[in-house]
Amino acid sequence: MAKENEILQAAKQICEEKHISLESVVETIEAALAVAYRKDFGEKNENIKVDFDISTGTSKVYDVKTVVSDEKAALTEQLREERLAQEEAVQEAGKQQQKAAPDAEAQDKRKEAAAVGEGEEEKIERFNPKTEITVTDAQALKKGAKEGDEIRTKLTPPAAYGRMAAQTAKQVIIQRLREAERENIYKEFKEREGEIINGSVQRVEGRMVLIDLGQTTALLPPPEQIPGERYVPGQRYKFYVVGVNQTSKGPEIILSRAHHDMVRKLFSVEVPEIGNNAVEIKAIAREAGSRTKIAVTTSQLNIDPVGSCVGQRGSRVQTIISEIGGEKIDIIEWDEDSVKFITNALSPAKVLSVSLNEEEKTALVEVKEDQLSLAIGKAGQNVRLSAKLTGWRIDIVSDKGEKVTAHRSASERKGKTAADAETAVQPAEGQKAGEVKEQPVAEDAATDASGQPGTQGESAEAKPPETQGAPEKDTK
Repeated sequence: MAKENEILQAAKQICEEKHISLESVVETIEAALAVAYRKDFGEKNENIKVDFDISTGTSKVYDVKTVVSDEKAALTEQLREERLAQEEAVQEAGKQQQKAAPDAEAQDKRKEAAAVGEGEEEKIERFNPKTEITVTDAQALKKGAKEGDEIRTKLTPPAAYGRMAAQTAKQVIIQRLREAERENIYKEFKEREGEIINGSVQRVEGRMVLIDLGQTTALLPPPEQIPGERYVPGQRYKFYVVGVNQTSKGPEIILSRAHHDMVRKLFSVEVPEIGNNAVEIKAIAREAGSRTKIAVTTSQLNIDPVGSCVGQRGSRVQTIISEIGGEKIDIIEWDEDSVKFITNALSPAKVLSVSLNEEEKTALVEVKEDQLSLAIGKAGQNVRLSAKLTGWRIDIVSDKGEKVTAHRSASERKGKTAADAETAVQPAEGQKAGEVKEQPVAEDAATDASGQPGTQGESAEAKPPETQGAPEKDTK
């Protein structure tokens, strides 16, 4: 009884270490015993199955077959005979052809004919004597057996297995347990796609960073890394699970620090109003490592969506900024009115008017001369992120007639990086009648991570102009 308890204790220990079920361990042992029996004692056409009782340490061995019709076996035998006859005919024809003049085209035709015959044969379900038994043979073993039944013939298990069989069983157990562990890891992390998880840097191989998740190792590829961020072995980070793929070497888990949905998930964790759906994130535009614009809204009149995300003295947004390496975050209020939404997105620049072309999905935004660089942003970043956020192609024009070429929306920029955007100054072009609608707009300020409206370009320390709407939110 001591040995029986040892087997059960060892199985439970494996379950705890590998995070797999006891049923999986028992199935693994049964498969290993079946392989060992087949190696030393099995016959050619035996389908060996083992029932193992882990509490007593005993096993029962069976030859399991499924009952099929006699016609299936007869048809398989007929096909086998026809195949042999066809092969003999092809060989004979080949010998005669070699004696005469060899014809490559004739040989190709014979090969094609043989291939067609094989294809037709594969379409027919064949009788497998290892796993199947005919009705006639089954009734000899068990009266009343019919098609579809399972016949289990009990075999005599050996008192002990040979050395080679035991070694084979050991390898089967190791391999099956490894497969079960990989399958559990795959299922666990597959369910966590699109979530934030914690991990530590294991090592850096070239530009690829390997992340230790405890149970397994994940990958942080270069495109998913924040530009300029250093990854030191042992340092802990939060990661966004982009995808989980099953490979021959086990599950492949792809993580990201640069994905825009990582910011969304971080806000869901840090801001209770977003977590309980009182505040909704409508859109996010991100250039990882530099700047993010996020548009929020709420249906409840007593909640300030921007203030909720910022937190008291910027406590909530500062926590998120610290997690993504000091990246600046502009929080603006989303609006159903595209004119007002574009105006908010371009904050902290003061917008004079917005003209929309609904057919081409373009917007011509007019700003004062001294607000032009602020609206464009450093290397065009402010207007570029605004275009991604709003989904509109945005042109910036000053009140003196200078115009900046359009910045494409996210859908128009598919497959291209943010660095592809170019700016140029050119004379403003007139709009055709009936194509645009123009109206003056009141400016709303966006809030950035530093507690001041997002500043752009060379005037990074300059205070933005006063707005006509609600006062700016303090994120400090």
